[in-house]
Amino acid sequence: MPQIEIDALVFDMLGTLVDEPAGIRAGVRALDPSLDDDGTERLVSLWQRHVEREQRRVLDGRRPYLAGDVLDREAARLVADAAGAGDPDAVAALALSGRRLPPWPDTAAGLDRLAGHFPLIGLSNASRTALLELNAHAGLRWHQALSAEDARTYKPDPEVYRLAVTVSGRAPERLLMVAAHAWDLRAAQRLGLRTAYVARPAGDPPAASDRFDLYADDLADLAGRLGAV
Repeated sequence: MPQIEIDALVFDMLGTLVDEPAGIRAGVRALDPSLDDDGTERLVSLWQRHVEREQRRVLDGRRPYLAGDVLDREAARLVADAAGAGDPDAVAALALSGRRLPPWPDTAAGLDRLAGHFPLIGLSNASRTALLELNAHAGLRWHQALSAEDARTYKPDPEVYRLAVTVSGRAPERLLMVAAHAWDLRAAQRLGLRTAYVARPAGDPPAASDRFDLYADDLADLAGRLGAV
C-alpha cells in the first residue's frame, strides 16, 4: 500500500486514546460500591446518553454553548440521583471522573513513536481544563492539544476541525485525522482532512460505505503504515 503524504496527525482523544467508559465506570463504583455490574453499566450509559444528547442540542441550536465540564456535572447529578446518593462531595468527585481516564495499552508508546516523525495535535470535545488533567493522568504526549471549547461548539461541527487546520498552518489534505469513531472521521473528511480509523472497544466502527485513507488495529499498526519506524 503506498504511503499517503501528510505533514501532521490530528488525534481524537476520548475513546481513541483513552478508555472513556472505564473512567466513568470507576467513578460510579466509587460513588456506590454496592452496585452490581449491570447497575454500574446502566449508570455509565445514563451519563453517556446525557452528554451526547446535550452536545447534540448545542449543535442543533436548541441550547446555548456550555463547556464539557458543565455537562459532566449535570451527568454526575443525574447518576447520583439515580443511585440515591446525595453527598455533595461524592457527586463533585464523580463529576471529575471524566478527567481520570486510563489510556489504552498501546497509547503512550504509539504517541511517542509517531511524535518522532510528525507533529501531533490532540483535538477533543473535552474542556481546556479537563484536557490538562486528562493529558497528565493518561501520560499523553502532544505538540499541541486543542479543545472544542475554543470553537464554542462540539465535534462534529466543522469549526472544531478547523482549529487543527488553523494551528497547523497546513492545508486540510496535509493533515491526518485519527479516530476510533467513524462519525468523527466523516466530519473531518468533509473538511478535506485525510482519515485513519483505529479500532477500539469503545469506538464507532465504520459502515460499509465509509472510505477512509487508513485502517489500523492500534497505534503501532498505524505507525507502521505511516513509515514511522
